[in-house]
Amino acid sequence: MERLLALLERRLGRFAIPNLTMIVVGGMAFTFMLLYTKPELIEYLVLDQRLALKQPWRFITYLFIPRSESLFWILFSLYWTWLVGTNLESEWGAFKLNVYYVIGILGTTAAAWITGQPQGNFWLNTSLFFAFATIFPSYEILLFFIVPIRVKWLAFATAALLGWFVIDGDNGTRAAIVVAFANYLLFFGGHLLALARGQQLQMKQAARRASFRRPARDDDDDRGAKSDSRACAICGKRQDEGADIRVCSCEKCGGPRELCLEHARDH
Repeated sequence: MERLLALLERRLGRFAIPNLTMIVVGGMAFTFMLLYTKPELIEYLVLDQRLALKQPWRFITYLFIPRSESLFWILFSLYWTWLVGTNLESEWGAFKLNVYYVIGILGTTAAAWITGQPQGNFWLNTSLFFAFATIFPSYEILLFFIVPIRVKWLAFATAALLGWFVIDGDNGTRAAIVVAFANYLLFFGGHLLALARGQQLQMKQAARRASFRRPARDDDDDRGAKSDSRACAICGKRQDEGADIRVCSCEKCGGPRELCLEHARDH
């Protein structure tokens, strides 16, 4: 994927839209003010596959529909979208973020056609969040403005929710979720597979090291036990085997020696 992106950027990089996140945030703010004064207009903004071909603006306007009618939460949503998008653009560059966003748009559009239900920007924004959490897993935010938490844990919780949608939903819902997250799977599928394989390899290596250490410790214990037991210098009989080992001194041998009782008498 990286090679393909590099090739595309060399040929099409001049068409990339810089500061895409600021455009999205501005569009969301404008749409919020529009719906705040005329909430009934939302029916003309969502991506409805029954009407989109006759009203093509829907392919764009759904990208800016806010998730809440609360002024407080829209401010938080705008800040969060800006935080995620600008960090991704800083890490990837404008072209790569543009490609990721466009694939997300195509995936959400496909999801609308598969389910036959109007779609907002939830899937697209969630895929951006997953990308952010994958690249910056240790980034901390204040949950409810009180509890510090790393974004990777929020991503795991969101993934669990999506997993429930997959389990509880019909085939159309499952297919819609897959295509809606096609951008994330294309960009990070290889990374996730490598991560899973690396964890399996680490587990296998840990088990192998443990199996090697166990006999080594047993051998060390045996050697330690044997080294603590006296042995006859002539026949090799050991004290822990029942032999009566004595320490004997001899003028001919020139020093104390450990001998069994039989050889101590005959020496």
